[in-house]
Amino acid sequence: MASEPSSPSTSPAERGLLLVVDDDAALCEMLADDLTRRGHEVKWCTTSEKALELATHEPFDTVITDLNLRTSSGLELTRELNVRQPFLPVIIITGFGTIEAAVQGIRAGAYDFITKPFDFDALALTIERAVRHFRLQREVHRLRREVSLNQPRFPELLGKSPPMLELFRIVSRAAESNATVLVTGESGVGKELVARAIHQASRRSAGPFIAINCGALPEHLLESEFFGHTKGAFTDARTERLGVFREANGGTLFLDEVGELPLALQPKLLRALQERTVRPVGSDREFPVDVRIVCATNVDLQAAIEQGKFREDLYYRLDVVHLEVPPLRSRGTDVLMLAQAFLERLAKRDQKPVRALSPEAAQCLLGYDWPGNVRELLNVLERSLALTEGDTVRLVDLPERLRTPQASALPDPTEPATMLPLAEMEKRYILKVLELKKGNKRQAADALQVDRSTLYRKLAQYGAGGGEE
Repeated sequence: MASEPSSPSTSPAERGLLLVVDDDAALCEMLADDLTRRGHEVKWCTTSEKALELATHEPFDTVITDLNLRTSSGLELTRELNVRQPFLPVIIITGFGTIEAAVQGIRAGAYDFITKPFDFDALALTIERAVRHFRLQREVHRLRREVSLNQPRFPELLGKSPPMLELFRIVSRAAESNATVLVTGESGVGKELVARAIHQASRRSAGPFIAINCGALPEHLLESEFFGHTKGAFTDARTERLGVFREANGGTLFLDEVGELPLALQPKLLRALQERTVRPVGSDREFPVDVRIVCATNVDLQAAIEQGKFREDLYYRLDVVHLEVPPLRSRGTDVLMLAQAFLERLAKRDQKPVRALSPEAAQCLLGYDWPGNVRELLNVLERSLALTEGDTVRLVDLPERLRTPQASALPDPTEPATMLPLAEMEKRYILKVLELKKGNKRQAADALQVDRSTLYRKLAQYGAGGGEE
């Protein structure tokens, strides 16, 4: 081995998160110490299996691997990494510096090929070039995708409000990785559309997008729906079934209403996520799967954990990237953009000449609270289109609940006859907020800006402890 470098000369722009893979732990430690002194952050392991696991969850800038590993070869590891993360540079190190080995390495997708004994400074220079190369490629890819997706960036996710622009930013970043995504938000905000947007903007877009509602099937059918079954596994199993994990192989699996997943099935889902394998019902074989998991819920999973309804270890496996979809009432004039898009789509479907909203109808839509969110807006436009005459949706065409001003939770303070004690006004206001949040105490506590324990205590005093947690 060459002597240690005189100084860590790596510039900040060329420092990266590196993964060193070699079945010689002493060599791994030596390389890690040297590269750490040069300013890099380094992790190391001795098997390709562990390397793939780490690379799935860590944003490495470069991988340095030995050609001959204990359980597989550096070439196999390079090929698999190249499939999972096409831009990630892999530097192969070997004691057998033949031209044939070098050609095999480059064909496998290696960035460079270095023979032992190597000079530490030369290796460090190669790593710096690899880090620069990777970051440049990633930035070019990001810019190309942003240009291609611009106007609109995500066709099914319309909006220009600040909450939606922030959502677009996070969706774009989430699409670049294979990390599991948890999408939360009120019912009707469009969580499945967000999941589809992540899939379409990812490198898996050519693969399948499979969606399953975890709360829509009986508990005894869910395991078969997830993992498949063999013929004859149970009474009605007349044919073999793959299950959604294997059907989504190479693509994205969307688990909707994951908070409704039966407790008995949760450890099996956790194992599938950890091992990336599934075992069909009635089979003694496990099958590898390559799926990106996106899940959604409007249930407070942390509250469900406290109640013993959801496993904490599964929650942390699912909540790697968290996306909160904003409710429609917080999106300002986005409601009119969505309404116009729905009108055009529905008019084309029903072959009607309707083109626009009247000013009065538009003002009514802007003033409504939209407890049912985007799903409710679509329902309103579909109803209005069916009833309207001519080419414009008028105020009279909208449902009466939109046209009737919502009653206030509070009395008129200028009218002495209606004045109430402060405690009674507080009670009425809290109960009104809880009603608007459809009984969801977490959302009500957030809106009131109080701790949930405080809200629970108040509701207990009022004898109103029911509803969602």
